[in-house]
Amino acid sequence: MIKDETIQLRSLEPEDLEYLYKWENNMDLWEVSDTLAPFSRFTLKKYIENSHLDIYTTKQLRLIIELIETKRPVGLVDLYDFDPYHQRAGLGIMIHSSEDRKMGYASSAILLMLSYGFETLGLNQVYCSVPSCNIASLNLFEKLGFIRTGYRKEWLRRGREWEDVVYFQILSRDSR
Repeated sequence: MIKDETIQLRSLEPEDLEYLYKWENNMDLWEVSDTLAPFSRFTLKKYIENSHLDIYTTKQLRLIIELIETKRPVGLVDLYDFDPYHQRAGLGIMIHSSEDRKMGYASSAILLMLSYGFETLGLNQVYCSVPSCNIASLNLFEKLGFIRTGYRKEWLRRGREWEDVVYFQILSRDSR
């Protein structure tokens, strides 16, 4: 198990269908995930059924962030764009409910995923992109040792407006 004293990162289970359905279809999160249309239960069920495929096949690993004490899922953490040759992957994090934010769950999940990526998968680096208006996430990644490495102007469309994106990176030798 990938865990600390508060949370564990676990594989998707069939029982997670309703969580995924609710989370993936939350339009407030679509801007971050580049989603443009809702997901059906059927599509998400098939996704869960195929989640047993390893990261070398799918180039992605999505794990549920679950509270150890109550077994309640609070969000998702992903490694995506996994590139075993260049030993890198992108990282995404989502804590769904505002009541579960600022509780340290995202920090714990990111640190656990970094440890897994660097120690188990042998990654050299992990990167992420954060919308410039997401101050909490910008601060979170900097607090965890990620370095700002780039900036894309007007990268995301928000209705009729445009938003910049900040890129972060952490190398295995610089991680905690």
